[in-house]
Amino acid sequence: MEPMLYCLPPWTHSRENLTILLKAHPSIQFVSLVAVDLGGNDTDEKIPISLFIDEMERFFNVGVQTDGSSVVLHGIATLNNAKVDLVPDLSVNWFVDYNYDHICSSTGLPIGTLRIPAFLVHNSKKVDSRSILKRAIDYFTSEIKVLFNQYPHIREDLNISMEENIDDIVLTSATELEFWVKTPGDSADEEKLSTSQMLKEQYWKRTKGSVRTALEETILLLNKYGIEPEIGHKEVGGVSAKIGVNGKLNHVMEQLEIVWRYSTAIQAADNELFIREIIEETFKRHGLEVTFMAKPIEGVAGSGKHIHVGVGIRLNSGRYINIFTPKNKNTDYMSILGWGGLSGILRNYEVVNPFITSTNDAFNRLKPGFEAPVCIVSAIGHSADIPSRNRTVLIGLIRDINNPRATRFEVRSSNPSTNTYLALAALYQTMIDGIKAMVKSGMTSKELEIEFSKGQGEEKFYLEKDRVYRSEEDVFEYYTEEERRSMFGIPPVTVWENIKNFDLESYKIQILCSGEVFSQAIIDSYRQATITQWVTELIGRIIPDNIDLVRSCKKIHSEDTTNELDEVNWKNVNELRNCLMKDSLDRKALFSRMREGIELENYDLTSKLQLEMNEKITLLKQLYITYRRNLFEEGSEEGSYFWH
Repeated sequence: MEPMLYCLPPWTHSRENLTILLKAHPSIQFVSLVAVDLGGNDTDEKIPISLFIDEMERFFNVGVQTDGSSVVLHGIATLNNAKVDLVPDLSVNWFVDYNYDHICSSTGLPIGTLRIPAFLVHNSKKVDSRSILKRAIDYFTSEIKVLFNQYPHIREDLNISMEENIDDIVLTSATELEFWVKTPGDSADEEKLSTSQMLKEQYWKRTKGSVRTALEETILLLNKYGIEPEIGHKEVGGVSAKIGVNGKLNHVMEQLEIVWRYSTAIQAADNELFIREIIEETFKRHGLEVTFMAKPIEGVAGSGKHIHVGVGIRLNSGRYINIFTPKNKNTDYMSILGWGGLSGILRNYEVVNPFITSTNDAFNRLKPGFEAPVCIVSAIGHSADIPSRNRTVLIGLIRDINNPRATRFEVRSSNPSTNTYLALAALYQTMIDGIKAMVKSGMTSKELEIEFSKGQGEEKFYLEKDRVYRSEEDVFEYYTEEERRSMFGIPPVTVWENIKNFDLESYKIQILCSGEVFSQAIIDSYRQATITQWVTELIGRIIPDNIDLVRSCKKIHSEDTTNELDEVNWKNVNELRNCLMKDSLDRKALFSRMREGIELENYDLTSKLQLEMNEKITLLKQLYITYRRNLFEEGSEEGSYFWH
């Protein structure tokens, strides 16, 4: 038997098997039930393994009680009704999380904690992110089975005979995780990073030193957990590290990406949650700091987390069929069900987006020019026989003529802070809505291609008249901003604008609530939690950070070396400083007006002022750099803090 146990698959989740395994690995000394609240936060607690073994049946059936005020369940777990139970999920893999800084005295091995994915139960209802995804999967699979029974032409479209029956429907998913890594205490020089990015000096380059070691160790660890990593590499962001006097690299500032094999939907989300911990802890052991922020540095590439979704069915004949792959891969892009899934997401994306982009940091990434999609539009390829990829659209169709199982959708707008459980649940709900509409239309795959490729103003039976849903062009270069807004809709640019779509597109909420997957209470709770996080960050972090930045833009020229241009440059800087921060008897500064808007819960005004603040802060940085460049005097270091 291996000295360290990494993964316990579902077949081990019985009292007999678990008792044998855990007693054979005494370095595993704790258990933690891991539930994910509506804010994407996962629980962690230390329960002695001996107690778990002695009371295993109770853990399985009842779980552990906790106080709901400690998790994000606004309006659900209230102060006068706060009891929440954490109930284990026996159907997925359980991982052992090892503390390499704490060694077991009897075995000489790291102390391990068995992490058991769990559901949050309040008033006998599961109200957590994992349970919402579980309900979405169940609803999607049940509706697909009904469609196969009622509409035989689906079988013909997928080349499935009437004698073949469905044994199982498998919803598959995978995420690609990007992140920045640096040596602690270093700050970023935005100009150097931007130049390196434009020259593509870092993309796919060789990793070196501690970064290479940490990346390799991470990939080897993921293999031990059975997660099957496929690739780890440098991304576009970063600058070359320097060699210190000790011969080791310092001033590390690099962007990396790790990709692993797809899995079933809940398992894929569980894997990602655990992988983030592995990455952070492994790089930390090598003296490196990791951030999963979407946009840690302004003006430099942010970090995405593309979400891939696919659906397959297992037939009693032994065949496995990807339901998005057409019968004729050389002439058709997708099957009827594929057109339905893609149409459903795009038509209803306004109520999906709040679950994908929910933070100030995430919106900092979604700006034209950095390959971050902001337009509700898809690309399916220039021709059916030669698959292509368009990196400027919201959702891409991924195809491989030689691998019919590979057909899937790539959602490119998500970021490392996206709650994958809720995002997948919303995607599946909108997909099945579109699938049902396309199947019931009776149209062929070719006819649905024409429907999907509609022009602006064309009336169609499902897609909205004034919108365009397909473009094979670079949407940022080929169209003007006015054309994009007219054809693809006006994208939200703040958290408030995004969350308002729950009200503006309220009829689409019914799609999320179909099959009792979401509920109005859950959507209201998520809405409240998102707004609370938004305004709390503004008041407690963003405005104070910007105040520090304003104060750091000091006058540094001396009278004997200055000229008229320096005076004009400084005047421009100082006027903007005053506009942002300095109140007077007859005028309040922008920061003060933002605080007032938040206190009055005038979120339309707050959102508008946030955009104005962002523009002025960006301008202030530019003006101050211009001012400093013309001076002989040395000021503070140019650049901004890397991340907070």
